[in-house]
This record gives sequence, C-alpha cells and structure tokens, in this order.
Amino acid sequence: MSAAHDQPTVVEQEQARQALQLLRDVDPAGETLDVTVAGTSESVHFPRAAIDLIREVLANMAAGQGVTVVPAYAELTTQQAAQMLNVSRPHVIKLLDEGRIEYRMVGRHRRILASSLLAYQRTQLGSSRAAADELAALTEELGLY
Repeated sequence: MSAAHDQPTVVEQEQARQALQLLRDVDPAGETLDVTVAGTSESVHFPRAAIDLIREVLANMAAGQGVTVVPAYAELTTQQAAQMLNVSRPHVIKLLDEGRIEYRMVGRHRRILASSLLAYQRTQLGSSRAAADELAALTEELGLY
C-alpha cells in the first residue's frame, strides 16, 4: 500500500502542526493509545508503533514536506527508488552495482526492498549529520561562528 502526496497545503500544514502538538507528549501507558472519533462515541485503538509513524508523518507535513508510505517488504524498481532518493536512475544503478544498496534480480530487472532503500537513507543521513557536526565544530574552533 502506498499513498504519495505532493507538498501539503498551508491549511494541511497547520492541521498537521496542531495534531502533532496534541500527540507530542502522548505516551500510552500500555501498548495502545485509544482515540475517540469526533462526533461519535467510537474509540480507535492505535498500537504504539502506529503512533510513532503518525507523529513522523505529521512532523513532515507540518514542515511542508510531502509524505509517501511504503511497506518495508515492498519491492521497488530502480526508477521508484530514484524518485524516493531524489536522484537519477543511473545513480541508483551505480549505488546498486557498488553494493551500497541491497537488491535482487528478477529476470533482467533489479528490484530493491523498501527496507534496503531506507537503510541506505539512514546511513546517508547519519553520515551527513556527522559531517555537518564536524564542520560546525571546526567553524567554532576557528572562531568563524
């Protein structure tokens, strides 16, 4: 199941910001969080993992970022992977050939597990943060900040 959205509207960003504020400090005592549906007496039971994902979706929407939800077991084409990484398809193929992202061959076509692509993204994000932290420390050390 995949739901892709372009950038949220200003109204959607504000709604996401408000919802995130309400959920930010919620820490379910158990493994679920009960949410009452407006206008009804019905309650929905959300598992803790779902609340964490909802918070992440809301945070991205509040920041004006579009969100795509993809199951970890979904297999992506090289074009889909390129779109998710915001890079060219040839660059994705280069990453696959270098062994930086796991994939499998289906006939002559490469298929990438969404979980493998996300693992690569997390690694890249960690490297980027470490480099930014190092640059900030160096700038401060040199008195340039």
